[in-house]
Amino acid sequence: MRVSISKSTNAEQVYIIHSFRDRNGKSTSKIFKKLGSMDQLLPLHDNDRDKVIAWAKQQAKLATDSYKKENETISIPFHPNMQIKLNEQRNFNCGYLFLQSLCSDLRFDNICRNIRNRHDYEYPFQDILLDMVYARILYPASKKSTYSFAQTLLEQPEYDLHHMYRSLSVLAGESDYIQSELYRNSHFVHSRNTKILYYDCTNYYFEIEESDELRKYGKSKEHRPNPIVGMGLFMDADGIPLAFDIYPGSQNEQKTLKPLEQKVIRDFECSEFIFCSDSGLASQDNRLFNDMGGRGYVVTQSLKKLKQEYRETALDPKQFRKLGSNEWIDISALDETNPEVYETIYYKEVPIESKKLSETMIVTYSPKYRAYQKKIREQQLERAKKLIESGDKLKKERRNPNDPARFVKKTSVTEYGEVADKEIYELDKDMIDKETMYDGFYAVVTDIEGDAAQIININKRRWQIEECFRIMKTEFDARPVYLRREDRIKAHFLICFIALMIFRLLEIRLEKEYTAEQIISTLKKMEVCRLEEYGYIPTYTRTELTDKLHEVFGFRTDTEIIKKSKMRSIIKKSKEKQ
Repeated sequence: MRVSISKSTNAEQVYIIHSFRDRNGKSTSKIFKKLGSMDQLLPLHDNDRDKVIAWAKQQAKLATDSYKKENETISIPFHPNMQIKLNEQRNFNCGYLFLQSLCSDLRFDNICRNIRNRHDYEYPFQDILLDMVYARILYPASKKSTYSFAQTLLEQPEYDLHHMYRSLSVLAGESDYIQSELYRNSHFVHSRNTKILYYDCTNYYFEIEESDELRKYGKSKEHRPNPIVGMGLFMDADGIPLAFDIYPGSQNEQKTLKPLEQKVIRDFECSEFIFCSDSGLASQDNRLFNDMGGRGYVVTQSLKKLKQEYRETALDPKQFRKLGSNEWIDISALDETNPEVYETIYYKEVPIESKKLSETMIVTYSPKYRAYQKKIREQQLERAKKLIESGDKLKKERRNPNDPARFVKKTSVTEYGEVADKEIYELDKDMIDKETMYDGFYAVVTDIEGDAAQIININKRRWQIEECFRIMKTEFDARPVYLRREDRIKAHFLICFIALMIFRLLEIRLEKEYTAEQIISTLKKMEVCRLEEYGYIPTYTRTELTDKLHEVFGFRTDTEIIKKSKMRSIIKKSKEKQ
């Protein structure tokens, strides 16, 4: 360590500089500590410049001694005949520290302190909540298994399993408060883009036979015959969840939007935005609700369900344009073997007038999307042929719109005016031709007046909310749900929501360079082995992703050994607000 004085026009700054070799062996240096400006330090040392410099050198020496002591080589004796202690926990997960750092930035301590003031409990509510969130990301399982997982973290739980179950009731009652506070606090981590809000619904099944007030029989997304609970989720323009609610599995999804959107407007102070959703949630009532108060909407539109006059206009190949051009194009004359044409999106605008709304339908045509739909249908036709060849009777009701059986036509063979027992199955060419006419086309309806490219781009990002549900259902194992009490079920989904928000913020911190599977797998594997008298040895593989995590969060767990004092400093840093 050495002293450096940096001179500028207005002041002189005194620093301690650390010189070292980087990973490539090159000599470099960085500021280890700023001691202050000369103007600040002189009055503290009799206005004597030499005394200031002598004091600074003494501080540099102390810093050098401390650094050497902290980084000195350690000799660890191992005895080949000495057994390890019985039932001793030796491996601990340290990947959760990066999640803990984000939770600190989200001010969970303030949130939990305010909740504590409204409830009478003695257990460490914040520790329990955060352990459940870490486990949902790293080791999703039952609450009993979650408690076992918490004991593999560097910081051991100071509560019992029954405290975890009791905390679920508190969580359920404070769900709305936690969601609104997390939204406000998330601005400390990332500037939220609420100019566009995406909404969608899904459902989760339960391994039970009988329904109740919340868990009811309905149309399961997984096509399971179990009672389900529905979830409505709002997401911002960057893919970060904003708010959620759950509802009985038998309830119409279209009726879930208004209550949750009103809560967002009231509690989140988000009053002006563009609402974006799929056609299944775009009832006239929901569009009317978003056609006021400075809001607007962009929703998908099924071309098959349009009135005939609008459908014919939409599918007419004339009067299309390229994005950014005013030249009319007949898409039937396109050379789709041309790579540039193949990658281009063409569009037309169709005014739609009704008694209550004035809307514009934007119809797009993409040769690339057409080729994709054709490929999918060819695969489904192959499956339909195998169904016919198998000779098995097809189910009477097959409502899935992607079921290959929709391409199979049944004909009953008659003899002498009587119906024979035999039925003939064959490909339905009329159905195939009917679906082919829609290949490459896509439509959205909006009430806003804007550039078509902007509106198309808004709808393009709708895939992110579907990915949110995928992460919760696959990575976080949000279903099946084994809890019984309604309040604990609500708390379970709140934990999943919090875990999703933290994970999305982590993806952004990592500049979206890694997949969800890569991030979660890496955090799971980041373990250290404790050597009782000396510290911790990392047992995971150092990768580009672990380097990125350490670089972004400002602490390292990948040195050959981490002293106990150093690990305490790392844990402390992970709890500091940025």
